Amino acid sequence: MNTPHTFIFIGRSGSGKGTQAELLKAYLEAQGTHKVSYIQTGQRFRDFIAQETFTSNLSKEIIANGELMPEFLGVWVWSSIFVENMKGDEHLILDGMPRRLREAQILDSAMEFYNRDMPLVINVHISKEEAHKRLIARGRADDVPEEIERRLAWFDTDVAPVLEYYQRDRRYNYITVDGEQSIETIHQAIILKISELYGNHN
Repeated sequence: MNTPHTFIFIGRSGSGKGTQAELLKAYLEAQGTHKVSYIQTGQRFRDFIAQETFTSNLSKEIIANGELMPEFLGVWVWSSIFVENMKGDEHLILDGMPRRLREAQILDSAMEFYNRDMPLVINVHISKEEAHKRLIARGRADDVPEEIERRLAWFDTDVAPVLEYYQRDRRYNYITVDGEQSIETIHQAIILKISELYGNHN
């Protein structure tokens, strides 16, 4: 691909979107035409929460109470990365964001500001039941039944409208892939669609 592109991965917790984002990163790097900036907001936020600042401590209280973080913090996580690191000639992979409709609308302004034409939104779709099963099997410290149910319910109430927004917005390409297939099958489906949309020539 001669032009740098933007790829936005969205899916339920446990959908494997992070794995697919990493596979796409490796694929694009192997092409060697552009550097790849991979923004995984979850890790950035976990690093922030681990700090001992006034804001991070307030955030810990919100998490402990099972409440959603204020939207400005989500925007700050990725927008600060843009401001500090964007060069303009890199492929951009966004993993697990935006997570709310207003955040998606703010991301619109960033895409316009950085002249990122026709980003590709990749919805890695799995059922709620499959997500629950995978998260239980994963067994992380925060993968307790109450927290899992909260995250899955939050996807339906907050993230689903984001997907609907992108499906309607002609400034974006949008695809849904079946996340209940094998990892390699999903990856190949994504690469095929990218090739159709943008070309795979170096």
